[in-house]
Amino acid sequence: MIKDQLNVLINLAASDSKVEDKEAKVIHLIGKANGIAKEEIDEMLKNPRPIGDLSSLTEDEKFENLYHLIQLMKSDGHVFKSEIHFCEQIAERLGYKKAVVAELSARIYSDPTITSDRKMLMDRARKFQR
Repeated sequence: MIKDQLNVLINLAASDSKVEDKEAKVIHLIGKANGIAKEEIDEMLKNPRPIGDLSSLTEDEKFENLYHLIQLMKSDGHVFKSEIHFCEQIAERLGYKKAVVAELSARIYSDPTITSDRKMLMDRARKFQR
């Protein structure tokens, strides 16, 4: 499942036509934290797959996907409309309204070492479920 999540993040990173170093670093951190080898992550970055079905994920997995997606969007210090649009599309596929991206984006830090109050964020996200 984590590889599917990484693939979603890789698709976001590539949505503005170039995976920035900071974005790749965040993807590597998430992958490493979940036991995926650097070489495998590098291969995934070179060859992203289409995003599969997200509806079978648990509520926690959907939230984690959304959280990491927004964190990655902000990681390079530049948020492009294409990235916001991509995040909104994925949020909808995860069962949320588009507005959840703006709501959570204001409270999620771009630096993965700074952790946000996940319970509070999850409670806020629930209000945007369809």
